[in-house]
Amino acid sequence: MRDVIIAGGGPTGLMLAAELRLHDVDVVVLEKEPQPAAYVKALGLHVRSIELMDQRGLLERFLDNGRQVPVGGFFAGITKPAPALDTAHGYVLGIPQPVTERLLAEHATALGADIRRGCEVAGLAQDADGVTADLADGARLRARYLVGCDGGRSTVRRALGVAFPGEPSRADTLLGEMEVTAPPETVHRIVAEVRRTQLRFGLGRSGDSGPYRVVVPADGVAEDRSVPPTLADFRKQLQVFAGTDFGVHSPRWLSRFGDGTRHAEQYRAGRVFLAGDAAHVHPPLGGQGLNLGIQDAVNLGWKLAAAVAGWAPDGLLDTYHAERHPVAEDVLDNVRAQMELLRTEPGPQAVRRLLAELMQFEEVNRHLIEKITAISIRYDLGGGHDLVGRRLRDVPLKQGRLYQLTHAGRGLLLDQTGGLSTGGWTDRVDHVADVSDALDVPAVLLRPDGYVAWAGDDQADLDTHLTRWFGAPTPRGPA
Repeated sequence: MRDVIIAGGGPTGLMLAAELRLHDVDVVVLEKEPQPAAYVKALGLHVRSIELMDQRGLLERFLDNGRQVPVGGFFAGITKPAPALDTAHGYVLGIPQPVTERLLAEHATALGADIRRGCEVAGLAQDADGVTADLADGARLRARYLVGCDGGRSTVRRALGVAFPGEPSRADTLLGEMEVTAPPETVHRIVAEVRRTQLRFGLGRSGDSGPYRVVVPADGVAEDRSVPPTLADFRKQLQVFAGTDFGVHSPRWLSRFGDGTRHAEQYRAGRVFLAGDAAHVHPPLGGQGLNLGIQDAVNLGWKLAAAVAGWAPDGLLDTYHAERHPVAEDVLDNVRAQMELLRTEPGPQAVRRLLAELMQFEEVNRHLIEKITAISIRYDLGGGHDLVGRRLRDVPLKQGRLYQLTHAGRGLLLDQTGGLSTGGWTDRVDHVADVSDALDVPAVLLRPDGYVAWAGDDQADLDTHLTRWFGAPTPRGPA
């Protein structure tokens, strides 16, 4: 009997495995692919994910392997200056998904996660005591909990019978990586011209060398969307939209995506959970998918660890769905809006011009970028101080900075009064008496995911919130 089985070893599953291992949870990751993918699906990390890497002491590794770029121009490709954001990391980190997966796998493995490649979950059954996973090779594994991080065609979700409603695709786009014989200056000139009217088109490298990432509308390519695209399909569509195929050859991978969206009706069914693309799928506009999954993992990880350890308060596991389902719904909405703004008909183009005009206002520009970067999220934790339910940015302290105190993934009481106590919760919550000129509140209680659970200076009120999020206090022995 393992503690947790994770089906799927992409960014979501690997981040979740690491979060669980911070709390000594016995976790096994089952990934059906025998080797890590070499092709690049996602291109970077947004502000909130960057902050999470900083919270776990991983940021330097990611910065060493990525490139910092401004956050402007991410909403429907409308180019505006990067707005001022309430973060110490006001940039997007350009980093290929294979590198992100490698760094997260190294992190999870160093913490003791058991990652098994070439192992596919084919079915499951659960009872009052645990979950049995049936593997494609006929083997079985049993655990107290199982999390499906196995993508948009999730076997786990289908085995659970969880509904996955949404809208079918109306417009497909081809996406792939391949070599190009045309000179870079020719590619740049033609792409710039085509993108004046067709924003679902692009050719570019993620770095100074390597294959080109090719994006081109797939209108009329195939009636059967289940048929994989071919290099000939790319050449044909490039000719249609650019008048040249740029001499594309030697593809590393070819795929298509549509503008359809789907969202699981529930993220939990008994002892089984869904996270990442297994819970929500949408077009890649704004680069939100990978980031959304990583943030799912950090929200769920400490809660599941609390259940395994036996101190989870009633209802804690249910807050995963209550908090993350609305976040994904908002992402699906902003992606739907962005897709409409990419349409070439006069109506959508008129709306696009109007929105571009409104984005001249700093507040509008900031509002839309905060949606994309996930720093505007506020969970409904029942009211209180304006900080409650929001993530707290990395603030400087007299003795360092906040995120340096969060590497272990525990709760944290940042006490500027010096007179509060974590009492019987010291095994789950760190107490730091320090001050920050950037924090205008006596004290804050941070959950392990970095969101504020309480703010104030009243010990009795603090104890109530410690109980709500971290369970009953540990009885103290005789003095």
